[in-house]
Amino acid sequence: MAVWMFGGRLGLRGHLCACRLLCPRFQSRSSQGEEDGNRVQSSSKTPKIPKIYTKTGDKGFSSTFTGERRPKDDQVFEALGTTDELSSAIGFAMEVITEKGHTFAEELQKIQCTLQDVGSALATPRSSAREAHLKLTAFEEGPIMELEEWIDKYSSQLPPLTAFILPSGGKSSSALHFCRAVCRRAERRVVPLVQMGETDANVAKFLNRLSDYLFTVARYAAMKEGSQEKIYKKRDV
Repeated sequence: MAVWMFGGRLGLRGHLCACRLLCPRFQSRSSQGEEDGNRVQSSSKTPKIPKIYTKTGDKGFSSTFTGERRPKDDQVFEALGTTDELSSAIGFAMEVITEKGHTFAEELQKIQCTLQDVGSALATPRSSAREAHLKLTAFEEGPIMELEEWIDKYSSQLPPLTAFILPSGGKSSSALHFCRAVCRRAERRVVPLVQMGETDANVAKFLNRLSDYLFTVARYAAMKEGSQEKIYKKRDV
């Protein structure tokens, strides 16, 4: 059974099996294993490896952190899935960026971790959450303020915008523009949940600021790599 938990998605069955492997008190003793003073001779049986598939979602439903079962096309899971897609896009962009030696790769990795916290908040719809759930998955303003500091840092080094630019400027910049577009879609999925009172407004604010950050570092990457940004030009009729 796969459920959404604090810090991201957790395979509950795999988690329990892992506990059995790590904690001696969960290990069963067979006839081949016997206690010898304070030393326990291990069984020759190989621990069972949990399967990655559980089949609990085959009927089109999945579980939130609160334990509620909802259809997989529910707005909560639409927002969760798009946020996961955004983190994956950032992960791909980081591979390109690291090859180019850009120092803000560490910031992107930190953002990926924050997106896990975003997922936890989204997976805890307030209509079914208890106070203990909300305390575990609360999303504070700190990450939003940090993004604003980073945006200001890079913006101060960039030439001012005088025209609309197209997603361009080399591989690093283009990959970051793609991340920005996915981020905008994630924000569009989250806004209805905020309006319904199902998630914290800070989640939408973070995604809004994150798209600005991704736009800024896309331009910064193009500048550092000496790549030309393409400018929008209106077609002649």
